[in-house]
Amino acid sequence: MILELADIRIHPGQQAAFDLAIEKGLTEVIAKAKGCRGFKVNRGIESPERYVLQVFWDTLENHTVDFRQSPAFADWRAIVGPFFAAPPAVEHFDLVAKSA
Repeated sequence: MILELADIRIHPGQQAAFDLAIEKGLTEVIAKAKGCRGFKVNRGIESPERYVLQVFWDTLENHTVDFRQSPAFADWRAIVGPFFAAPPAVEHFDLVAKSA
């Protein structure tokens, strides 16, 4: 399983609206994508305009090809993109260890 980690910064004062938008985008678009196994999103406490999004994919290509090169990616960005203060920083990770 691959972890996509996105560091998202939004415009100040938009947290309530972004919370609704990202939940909609995740449940209506990302969750339906090929190879998506789930997601988590957290809002910063010290920096409430910062969000950390984790999406779990079967393969790297499920995110980088199947999703990013599909019309669903444009749908996702239309929902959440207007809130971005800057493009999100996105990286991918392999699992090394986990708790039971």
